[in-house]
Amino acid sequence: MFEQIILKQREFFRTHKTKDLGFRQHKLEQLKKLIQKNDELLYEAIAKDFGKSRFDTYTTEISFVLKDIDYYLKNLKRFAGPRTAGTNLVNQIATSKIYSEPLGNVLVIGAWNYPYQLSLSPMVAAIAAGNTCIVKPSEIAANTMSLMARLINEEFPEEYLFVAEGGVEETTEILRHKFDKIFFTGSTRVGKIVYEAAAKHLTPVTLELGGKSPAIVTASADFDVAAKRIVWGKFLNAGQTCVAPDYILVDEKVKDKFLEYLRNYISEFKYFPDAAHYTRIINRRNFDRLTAMIEAEKIYHGGATDAENLYIEPTVLTNISWNDRVMQEEIFGPLLPVLTFKYYREAINMVLEQEKPLAAYLFSSQKDEKKLFTSLLSFGGGCINDVIMHLSNDNLPFGGVGNSGIGYYHGKYGFDTFSHLKAVMDRATWGEPNLKYPPYTEDKWKWINRLM
Repeated sequence: MFEQIILKQREFFRTHKTKDLGFRQHKLEQLKKLIQKNDELLYEAIAKDFGKSRFDTYTTEISFVLKDIDYYLKNLKRFAGPRTAGTNLVNQIATSKIYSEPLGNVLVIGAWNYPYQLSLSPMVAAIAAGNTCIVKPSEIAANTMSLMARLINEEFPEEYLFVAEGGVEETTEILRHKFDKIFFTGSTRVGKIVYEAAAKHLTPVTLELGGKSPAIVTASADFDVAAKRIVWGKFLNAGQTCVAPDYILVDEKVKDKFLEYLRNYISEFKYFPDAAHYTRIINRRNFDRLTAMIEAEKIYHGGATDAENLYIEPTVLTNISWNDRVMQEEIFGPLLPVLTFKYYREAINMVLEQEKPLAAYLFSSQKDEKKLFTSLLSFGGGCINDVIMHLSNDNLPFGGVGNSGIGYYHGKYGFDTFSHLKAVMDRATWGEPNLKYPPYTEDKWKWINRLM
């Protein structure tokens, strides 16, 4: 089904047109105009899928993609040019350089929770790096998938860019083919399937997965700021965010006080069933999965649900243990379990006992607590005294570690993810000592030991 398109992309890449910086810049500008021209269609499609507001669609999706395009247009010449590297004494007289060359034909598999950002931002990085690209958005967000396919496939030739529609069967078919890079965003379970398929062709992968991302709140934290930022980050997109705080670890001495701050901000932000700023759950399967995690006796705040409208009220759960169902998997929804700790090192140890998360957050005013957080915990990325916002910094890599992912992107890191760094040393044809050539002598041995 997709074999001819993949063959066409390989053939087109071999023409070397995508390596031309002018070509890349033109295609990035063309994509930017396409997005801006069709923004109303983009808002409409995602609202049909799961009720995301124009405000959230722009701030968390479209603006990300447009910002990425502008970033690469500004920095493309610098990124693509050769970088001078030092040359060691043994290889003198020579110059050394690193060349960024495109990998070739790449596959991007996007996720449904941020369907534009997580499909198009990696594609933008792939274009900037000089590749051809097939994009497979998630079929769970069916309207956004169909719209991206229609817009991009009408605007760009399939031998350069192509958006593939379909579900598991089509994705499985695509993964049978050889690519020069596969970039996947989604669950750890599916990530393992993608990784296995890629291994058959020795295809390098970037896997942006997930996990249970903690938010630690110590007694030294500014509770008002912590609660406000956690509530915003947790219930943004109805909790369907891979880097949302999955659970809170709060010092038991301040638990009750902090819970009141959480309740107040949930009320202040008005996450009502008809609120335009509160997204629906994506489908009934996820709705049922989430509601099964809610134990009535553990509800501190919220708990209301509406299956017909796929609405789950922001829900704070207390008296939670690690054995509870809500702690057995990534929640990916508007449920916020709160656990407690007696000592700060106890909280650190709790996190260390789990799989390495995609994100981690600390709310504290103490330098020693911040130092332990950054030095002892391994996680993809995170914030101190905020949540999620590290994603918006182009100068920071975004990616997981261990069970939460492989590789990273955003900014320069995205360009490098879709590039091969080719090392070239250009040596002079004169001035070379005769040390490395046989016959070997005692004097050569002495000099080699000094130089190497």
